[in-house]
Amino acid sequence: MRRVKRPPPRSTRKMATSDNDAQASTQASMPSDDGTHCAFFYGTLMAADVFHTVCYGTKDVPEEISNLHNSYPAVLHGFCRRRVKYADYPGIIEDKDHNVVGTFVTGLTNANMARLDHFEGSQYERRPVTVSLLKKLANGKLVEGTKVEGETYIFLNKRDLESREWDLEEFRREKMQRWTR
Repeated sequence: MRRVKRPPPRSTRKMATSDNDAQASTQASMPSDDGTHCAFFYGTLMAADVFHTVCYGTKDVPEEISNLHNSYPAVLHGFCRRRVKYADYPGIIEDKDHNVVGTFVTGLTNANMARLDHFEGSQYERRPVTVSLLKKLANGKLVEGTKVEGETYIFLNKRDLESREWDLEEFRREKMQRWTR
């Protein structure tokens, strides 16, 4: 694992797409050097409005707050994302034959983590993970870059998952309004 310098703040609304942009300082299960946490999100929290609503109580946060968090496309190997039965959100479970593409977010405070833990509830357990940041090539293809450590929420009851993949764009179109304030 390579430990790299944290980039200047960026909004969670903009994702880094190159190695130069995607440098992130992280440490699994512990705050990073600046006292913040990093997490990998793979579902509703990939939408900035939902993330802000959970962490700050409103989707309309000042730019200064939004800029506290850096967001990067990333992939988590060895896990599978599925829809939770009768719910708008997904869960991930270990599966060596699958990968989950999501968002790696830095700059999370202890207060943010407490709100995220409450939001995820007892259906999930926060665990340390290693993800690969993704970078976009000139041809538009995403390739893996730097490996970083953070935390994610693992779904605990496999029987409560549907067999089909959860879809972020479907969530944005059909459900997101109910998840934001």
